[in-house]
Amino acid sequence: MEITIKPIEKIEGQTRMPGDKSISHRALIFSSLTENTVEIEGLLKASDTLSTLNCLKELGIECEEKEKVIKVNGKGLRGFTEPVNVLDAGNSGTTARLLTGLLSGQPFHSILTGDDSLRKRPMKRVTEPLKRMGALINGRKNGEFLPLSIRGYDLLPIRYTLPVASAQVKSALLIAALYTGGNSEIIDHYQTRDHTERALQYLGANIEKIGKHHIVLKNPAKLQAERFQIPGDISAAAFFLVAAALAPAGELYIEEVGINPSRTGILDVLKEMGADIRIYNRREYNCEPVADLLVKGGRPLKGVEIRGEMIPQVVDEIPVLAVAGLFARGETVIQGAEELRLKESDRLRSISLELKKMGALIEELPDGLIIQGGTKLSGAEFESHGDHRIAMALSTAALFAESESVIKGVETVRISFPDFFEVLNGLAH
Repeated sequence: MEITIKPIEKIEGQTRMPGDKSISHRALIFSSLTENTVEIEGLLKASDTLSTLNCLKELGIECEEKEKVIKVNGKGLRGFTEPVNVLDAGNSGTTARLLTGLLSGQPFHSILTGDDSLRKRPMKRVTEPLKRMGALINGRKNGEFLPLSIRGYDLLPIRYTLPVASAQVKSALLIAALYTGGNSEIIDHYQTRDHTERALQYLGANIEKIGKHHIVLKNPAKLQAERFQIPGDISAAAFFLVAAALAPAGELYIEEVGINPSRTGILDVLKEMGADIRIYNRREYNCEPVADLLVKGGRPLKGVEIRGEMIPQVVDEIPVLAVAGLFARGETVIQGAEELRLKESDRLRSISLELKKMGALIEELPDGLIIQGGTKLSGAEFESHGDHRIAMALSTAALFAESESVIKGVETVRISFPDFFEVLNGLAH
């Protein structure tokens, strides 16, 4: 499937984003771990989150789906049943890694797989510490890749320092830690996104953060909640934030966006570049901060440096921030983002290769990009590389080219934002 994008003059209007993808996955999993029925409002209904939902159903979790609410009948920590079928995580790394942690604590055998792309993504970063906790896990190349065969047991507590900036690894270990008889400690020097810690706190688990980097989970835990309300996804909003900031004119108001501090690097970077972004109506949903965002177009942007501890806060937004750099004055440097080579595509290579088709001046580094701003860009014929964030970033760039562009493979946006182009068409003028 392909789409044609024409240049625009302004981004104007008011909108909401789909439910936060990271929080949606966790709301489904943690609701199933409670001993009551939990209503989830605002759940993202996209390919990735539906993979999590379908896997939970295979594990015996009953769900009642309505238009805006899904009811999950939790079965407690020990209520899951052995799946008859192979569990399919589709394209979702979050599904695969978090469920590996969950399955490691179950007293039965399960097999977990995914699509062609997911079977190429690294799993040993999860399986290795889980084996140390006592799980029996086998897979291709000693557990490096899916499919995985998992036989769970009562697990041992763990004290573990994350070797990579991965909230998925941290979350998998915290879920597995619920199945231990003692206290576990995770050291996260990268300060990765903390949705799992907030969800556990909301559900009544004895979880504590000591200083900036140490997370302690004490057992036993009994999780309880009646409702999860999912805010809009700031990673989905990022494409519209950048588009509105780059537009010569217009105002964009986005309601109910999650502004978790571990995710708001996109706001910090755009403000540093000179964008006019304002935050209104701060509130909280299930321990997650939420607000409305206003972005005004027409202000010139300048190049910035994005590196170090900022990278985990913008890891999903780097492709669209590279687009922002194209239209900013001066040079934008991104370093320390080698993890992007292990996503749905090699995102550093994909975004560099495609934007060069427009005439962009980009140097690809082993761990980042150097982008020269201010070059006039022509329309081009793009490939999505089967990556939803690349497809949406290229769509953002195409809005400000000097001629129309064609993007192929845009069906991949179903992974995280099925209505992306409908929303874009309603705001672009």
